[in-house]
Amino acid sequence: MQDKTDFRTDLLRRISATKTTRWIRFALVAAMFLAWVAWMGQWWLAIFLILLFDIYITGYIPLTWWKKSPNKTLRAVMSWVDAIVYALVLVYFVFAFVGQNYQIPSSSLEKTLLTGDYLWVNKMTYGPRVPMTPVHFPLVHNRMPLLGCDSYLDRPAVSYRRLRGLRDVEQGDIVVFNFPAGDTVTTLTEDTPFYYDALVLEVGRSYMAQNGIIPEAGEADSTADAIGRRIVHSDKERFGTVKYRPVDRRQNFVKRVVGLPGQRLKIVSDTIFIDGRKQPVPAEAQFNYVIATRRALADDDLHRLGIARADLQSVDAAGGSYITRTSAPGLHYYYIPATTAILDALRADGTMTAAVRYNAMTDIDLFPAGVADSWTLSDYGGNNGLLIPARGLTVPLTPENWKIYRRVIRNYENHPDARWVDGKGVVIDGKPAPDYTFGMDYYFMMGDNRYNSQDSRFWGFVPEDHIVGTPMRVLISFDNDRGLFDGKIRWNRILRDANPDK
Repeated sequence: MQDKTDFRTDLLRRISATKTTRWIRFALVAAMFLAWVAWMGQWWLAIFLILLFDIYITGYIPLTWWKKSPNKTLRAVMSWVDAIVYALVLVYFVFAFVGQNYQIPSSSLEKTLLTGDYLWVNKMTYGPRVPMTPVHFPLVHNRMPLLGCDSYLDRPAVSYRRLRGLRDVEQGDIVVFNFPAGDTVTTLTEDTPFYYDALVLEVGRSYMAQNGIIPEAGEADSTADAIGRRIVHSDKERFGTVKYRPVDRRQNFVKRVVGLPGQRLKIVSDTIFIDGRKQPVPAEAQFNYVIATRRALADDDLHRLGIARADLQSVDAAGGSYITRTSAPGLHYYYIPATTAILDALRADGTMTAAVRYNAMTDIDLFPAGVADSWTLSDYGGNNGLLIPARGLTVPLTPENWKIYRRVIRNYENHPDARWVDGKGVVIDGKPAPDYTFGMDYYFMMGDNRYNSQDSRFWGFVPEDHIVGTPMRVLISFDNDRGLFDGKIRWNRILRDANPDK
């Protein structure tokens, strides 16, 4: 009885001795914490309010023991450690539930977003995704700088769940998402355009060509895939280790939503049709052109027009045949990605004499393999268009539909053993499946740089659990072609709307 009385007395003493400022701080933190618990919909988390009460009011857990140490060095070091820990906890919650910065690494969304843009990505618009790998270092994505090891633990893992957001994903939104085809990676090629499926196919084809292997009719890709997988898994010096990435640790991509769940998408002569309705082209969308100019284009021209040096390719005189059928003396020919505004500017000052849209990417593998063999980047979707999966939508598993949706069923909806069996059709979880009902919504993504974007036309649909958020503002932007004192910082892009067409 004496111990209980002493504890009660001590508790009351500690509470009464607490300064008003700490009570105010506790009240603010507790209100934010309870709001977060309500948002999560997990009221059992409210038990941690006891911990917050002890941290701010009673102080039974000696978290600040170092403040009473006579050692000045220890107090100085621990004060920095304390500040860093608080900062990391704050960053963790902000990055996980509010938003985070993101760098544009490629030109796939030129000229809407530029290579070198640093964006603030809002995760609250669609509702933040509860971290699926909750134990991770908050300042890096999937690998620790310098060390090269994973920045997260595979366990514990949390099933996909998204908190309530402000609205759903809409047509035309620019969206940051985890790369769906990045579930399997090789550690030495993860940051290259060759994602795993494309890598093994290319390696297998190269091996077959070098060794004169001629597969049976209709077996070329499956043979190349099998050979490529064997080589990639065994040659660690060249490719590194093959490993699986959890959904929220896959590489981040940013593209524009051009197709929503349940819609049919078709592209005809570079024009997108959704459910048969023609869609507007974003103002900053660009295509590739062969152009003829009266003079050579200089660096100042490229800077004025917003064309990266790496995107400008000289074409020899024979290349002029794309425009004039015969080369004209004194003209210069270039292959460039350009918006309508760039072409208008070149015409207005008399520099350009002609331009013809030209797509050099014709001999490429498009999604879905075995169905899109006759499709191109400019004419895509076949006669009826490509049906985008939607939660609750049921499709018959015909041979063609199996080719279209097998990755969805196997990889994204967790039926890894699903397969096509001759004479039986599709077998899922050991049972024949004449049809399939999707468990998630999916999206079709494309870049505004239509001929220079690795997007859904190559690797397919983006599942809802891969959606990260939508860019809101350009924080700062750097031009890789300019020096620090020669226009390196694009001042006119700071705080610019990152999704101007919405």
